[in-house]
Amino acid sequence: MSAVTATGVTVHYGDVLALDDVDVTIERGRICGLLGMNGSGKSTLFKSLIGLVKPDRGTITLHDKDPALARREGLVAYVPQSEAVDWAFPVRVRDVVAMGRYGGLGGARRLKAADREAVGAALERVGLADLAGNQIGELSGGQRKRAFVARGIAQDARLLFLDEPFAGVDKRSEATIVELLRSLRDEGRTVVVSTHDLAGVPALCDEAILLRQRVLLHGDIETALAPDNLGRAFGLDGVVA
Repeated sequence: MSAVTATGVTVHYGDVLALDDVDVTIERGRICGLLGMNGSGKSTLFKSLIGLVKPDRGTITLHDKDPALARREGLVAYVPQSEAVDWAFPVRVRDVVAMGRYGGLGGARRLKAADREAVGAALERVGLADLAGNQIGELSGGQRKRAFVARGIAQDARLLFLDEPFAGVDKRSEATIVELLRSLRDEGRTVVVSTHDLAGVPALCDEAILLRQRVLLHGDIETALAPDNLGRAFGLDGVVA
């Protein structure tokens, strides 16, 4: 069964065509890399898949549900780019992770014992239990990413979207995140990663999508990273041998 299905997705920003008739199917229990140059439509596709951008045409389902319903049911977790987060906001690491439990708490948002246990277990799993009381901005780049992954774990999300998770992250933290994501994949969760880090794709991803307004290729990593295919995706047609 598929975790993500997009059919005929087309998005314009005014007169600018961002996505053109995009078809994507990602099976459950896979890590899929979304690759392409700046302006290729990666961010637009990412936002369309999680329901932040409404396509002009086409349909999207996540676990056979409308994206908005999938989010409300806690099936989807999102790890944003670092630039999209106000790291000066006075919130502790455990509070960020606890946000993953809010969907089932009602308006009062009072954590029950089971919620606190889930938050603690998620923090332990990502190696941040000893930093739970720190303000989120005090963490390193890699630790911040792990905190948001922990939020998804506490939420028990079945589908995780990560936007440039390795930007500003040192190699040791990157290896830790890769190991963590692959362990989540092994549990049957699905991970979609938008990344510019082509060198890190083989260690992380099971498959990749090459995007340039349209899907140029969706397949195994070796094929996706072949020089001629990368040349098409990154505007080097006829240059890369």
